Amino acid sequence: MKEIIGVRFKKPGKIYFFDPNGVTLKKGQNVIVETSMGLEYGEIVIENRKMPEEKLENELKKITRVATKQDRKHYEENKQKEKEAFNICLKNIKKHKLDMNLIDVEYKFDNSKILFYFTAEGRIDFRELVKDLAAVFRTRIELRQIGVRDEVKRIGGNGVCGRELCCCSFLGNFETVSIKMAKEQNISLNPSKISGNCGRLMCCLKYEQEVYEEKLSRLPKVGAIVKVAEEGEGIVDSVETLKEQVRVKFKDKEGFYYKKVKAQNLKIIKNVEDKGELEGVNKEELKQLKELEKLEQLDKEKQEEIL
Repeated sequence: MKEIIGVRFKKPGKIYFFDPNGVTLKKGQNVIVETSMGLEYGEIVIENRKMPEEKLENELKKITRVATKQDRKHYEENKQKEKEAFNICLKNIKKHKLDMNLIDVEYKFDNSKILFYFTAEGRIDFRELVKDLAAVFRTRIELRQIGVRDEVKRIGGNGVCGRELCCCSFLGNFETVSIKMAKEQNISLNPSKISGNCGRLMCCLKYEQEVYEEKLSRLPKVGAIVKVAEEGEGIVDSVETLKEQVRVKFKDKEGFYYKKVKAQNLKIIKNVEDKGELEGVNKEELKQLKELEKLEQLDKEKQEEIL
């Protein structure tokens, strides 16, 4: 077992584990830690606790110190400098007529580097811009192209549920979301209903997906032939995933009738293959869904390049 603390550098943002170095820390306290990017100013979000070593991906780094008033002052000064750097960068972007949208600026705590985050449709040749910025700030300059999800995360906003966006409140990392998830959760495949503020598939489609996958693995698909003890053979007409029951169409002398049956009370005689996640969608919505899938893939490739 290893004693750890959880530190977050941005809210929202990923939580990183550090060795408290024998110091008992409380949630909300600030610390200075050494990272691969240099010294950072972070906030304690997980107090001292024990964790099995096999759950830790890397060797823990020890905290450098508990943040002092001077550290806090320096951190706040950097925040003010970020606003000034943002305006200076905007002017230089216009000067070089670059087709890019500046989103955020981040000063590293030790002032060893300034990060400028931007979005753009394609690749941007910003070499001259970097030279101008380096001449002004006299420190290392790094420009990072981010995706629209990261852009919305930094800007903020509310979702269709009325609450603050998940990416702005608690999500540390973006996970891959697919149209298949919407289909398996029996959600309308209308692009406007499954897209978030960023124009990509809503992150919340991922939350219950494991539950749906586990339940669907035990259920027959629509069109499957099943056998029910008292009724005989029938065809699955619809599936209620969370209730783990299906509506089965039976035939008798008078015609057809329907009955809801629990999954454990039927036997699958012949299942059917999945007809495709975009089956039955009209042409216009199909076009939009295909575009969403394409954008999802491009975002994933861009994120891999950044990493």
